Amino acid sequence: MTRKFEGSRLLMATHNIGKLEEMAVLLAPYGVELTSNTDHGLPEPDETEPTFVGNARIKAEAAVTATGLPALADDSGIVINGLDGQPGIHTADWAETPAGRDFPMAMTKTWQMLEDRKAPFPRTARFCCTLVLAWPDGHFEAFEGTIEGQIVWPMRGDQGHGYDPIFMPDGYEVTLGEMNRWDKNRISHRAMAVQKLVEGCFAR
Repeated sequence: MTRKFEGSRLLMATHNIGKLEEMAVLLAPYGVELTSNTDHGLPEPDETEPTFVGNARIKAEAAVTATGLPALADDSGIVINGLDGQPGIHTADWAETPAGRDFPMAMTKTWQMLEDRKAPFPRTARFCCTLVLAWPDGHFEAFEGTIEGQIVWPMRGDQGHGYDPIFMPDGYEVTLGEMNRWDKNRISHRAMAVQKLVEGCFAR
């Protein structure tokens, strides 16, 4: 049995305003007031765990420790079977440059690695999202969402973000980068994780 969230204030442990706004809309029916790391002047903690759930816990628990508020954090990435599960928790790291994140560069690098390995087709992959809700007493709940698909080339579409233009979900002929955000948000790994979070901790 998961623990129900009984409070009215929740900290979303992120500096990403898009994530904050998306979650605020989803939790509004439950009377939850959401703030972010930015509102509290919190830094990003070092993500040192080898798993999505481990790094989501680091972010959530750092926010709880700093503020005394319950906190929600996520960690997500793409797992590519032909690259032995890479980039996984290092998905954003593969896009880092001195001038900021460059995902077209990261996607090009990813495809070239698959080519170099002569990875068989279809080049299967999955997007993963883990949400962790942590309370000040040390209790936490974790929820994972995934979406299965394959890596395609060349890049297709300018919607979404990250690796979306080279990820085609199972059952579709378009990439996440070609989908409008409403269709993507209905099937995405984050949508699956959020649905489990709401059912587990907020739905009465």
